[in-house]
Amino acid sequence: MRVVMFGYQTWGHRTLQALLDSEHDVVLVVTHPKSEHVYEKIWSDSVADLAEEHGVPVLLRNRPDDDELFTRLKEADPDIIVANNWRTWLPPRVFNLPRHGTLNVHDSLLPKYAGFSPLIWALINGESEVGVTAHMMNDELDAGDIVRQEAVPVGPKDTATDLFHRTVDLIAPVTVGALDLIAAGQREFVRQDRSQASFFHKRSVEDSRIDWTWSAEELDRLVRAQSEPYPSAFTFHRGRRIEVLAAFVSQGRYGGTPGRVFYREGDGVVIVAGADARTGRNHGLAITRVRTEDGRELPAAEYFTTMGGYLTARP
Repeated sequence: MRVVMFGYQTWGHRTLQALLDSEHDVVLVVTHPKSEHVYEKIWSDSVADLAEEHGVPVLLRNRPDDDELFTRLKEADPDIIVANNWRTWLPPRVFNLPRHGTLNVHDSLLPKYAGFSPLIWALINGESEVGVTAHMMNDELDAGDIVRQEAVPVGPKDTATDLFHRTVDLIAPVTVGALDLIAAGQREFVRQDRSQASFFHKRSVEDSRIDWTWSAEELDRLVRAQSEPYPSAFTFHRGRRIEVLAAFVSQGRYGGTPGRVFYREGDGVVIVAGADARTGRNHGLAITRVRTEDGRELPAAEYFTTMGGYLTARP
């Protein structure tokens, strides 16, 4: 099939590479210009560079709503558009243009975690598995019929970076497998159960701020979700920002006020956590490694030289 590809960052790069390696013919690539957004500088393999290396025409667009782009799409005469990590809305005149419509590749197990940063949100929320879904695009965000979907488990110590590497390897088999079904003439796919749908916004600095009323289990997942190269989870100690680089859920249960710097447990310094911490039924978050405002990384036991005082959400 003749394929036009819309995509960005490493997700788009992997998708384009899979298409180039397949029997399908990539006739045009549309991608975004480079961005300075903190999350868009991560996993930033260039779709444009890969296309140019293979002699595929490239168009750079922030939004695909101009007449010139639409003319180029019609001239390309695609059988299908394949999109992955396209960051803005595709209008119906674009996604309905090809003979077989548009296949969108999304890194979640739809209908859950439509929208942005699905791996991070899924890890924070304690999901047992994550994955990649190829679905037909329609007027709703990430809502079309599912053509192919594959999942991988989430381990108890996994970081968002671990899950990225595990799911990005699913892009090629999910994308090419879906295209092969469509090329073979299949037109009926799995309808999404919209009662199970959830939608998530882009991550920002505010979303990495630690709220000590969360449970220790939730905070442990937040720290792992905001692992390098993502911006780290952060808090304030004596008015100064510190980033929490590593932590674990304490074995002991600690009562008191959320955010209290309380006790040394193993290699960690336990912080009281949970909205109901006063009951003494909660585990704490044992921080093991931090980064200070001046960029120094050190064990928490060296940073917290005395117990007492509080970690807070704001200075």
